[in-house]
Amino acid sequence: MKYKMEKPIQGSIGTAKYQCHIEWRNGTIISDEPVSSGGQDTGPDPFTLLLSSLASCTLITLRMYIDRKGWDIPSIIVNTNLYQETKDEKLVTIMDRDILFTTPVPDEQKQRLQEIAKACPVSKILEADIKVRTFVFRDGDSKQVKYANEEATVLWKPELCQHSTRCWTQLPLVFNPRIKKWINPDGAPADRIDQQVKVCPSGALEFYYNKDKKTNHE
Repeated sequence: MKYKMEKPIQGSIGTAKYQCHIEWRNGTIISDEPVSSGGQDTGPDPFTLLLSSLASCTLITLRMYIDRKGWDIPSIIVNTNLYQETKDEKLVTIMDRDILFTTPVPDEQKQRLQEIAKACPVSKILEADIKVRTFVFRDGDSKQVKYANEEATVLWKPELCQHSTRCWTQLPLVFNPRIKKWINPDGAPADRIDQQVKVCPSGALEFYYNKDKKTNHE
């Protein structure tokens, strides 16, 4: 398993209704709710951000294709919106994407670009089988299984494990659930194991250097 983003998108909220700070690799975006929903409208709401993702991905995809073809199309506009309806007791979401050109474009090029728009990466995500997994970090007393070598120790707390699969899909030389002693602390450098343990979303894994643990108990 390899994530699309090198670093996860991180969101946080305080007590101000309902302003969220969304951190990405190069800064912070403010998200909020409109006044009609109890917010202050200081940034785009979640639906706007979702539709913006589709619009921007479409525009970038079209621009790449146009430039590769050498077509004279200086400007493109994409409008996106959505509505929801219930069919057979199931909520269905329909997204509309309108492509507009500010200068004359031959019909055959328009038709080709319409097809290219459907192939933009965000379109493929939205029209594919999507699953949203939710994890919560927990701590506290629980059963611990220790895996150690002379340098470092990895603790596994099976009662807290939520099976995100990040450990064994991203560092299989250390984590292998197919065998009983499934954590091998000799399978990678200690700092790499520490790095992997830190992305466990459930709190089921803990790492420490043995010298640090000894110092803490002296």
